[in-house]
Amino acid sequence: MSDSTLDGIKSAIRAELSDADVEVSGGGGHYTIAVTSKAFAGKNMMESHRLVYAAIAPLMKGDAAPLHAVDSLKTTAR
Repeated sequence: MSDSTLDGIKSAIRAELSDADVEVSGGGGHYTIAVTSKAFAGKNMMESHRLVYAAIAPLMKGDAAPLHAVDSLKTTAR
């Protein structure tokens, strides 16, 4: 539930989707994420989710990964 993990998730997404508005909540390895970006225009939900998961994948690797699960992911095109 540390602020640094929340900030890390936001930063990772914004590094891949520079125009993104990102909201993250949660803790204990489980997070809810909402992302709005122009990058989602013309993409279906699965394609949009893949973009976000690709951005946060490094935070989900290893035994001590700060991000264990995304309980809810909402993506919206701008």
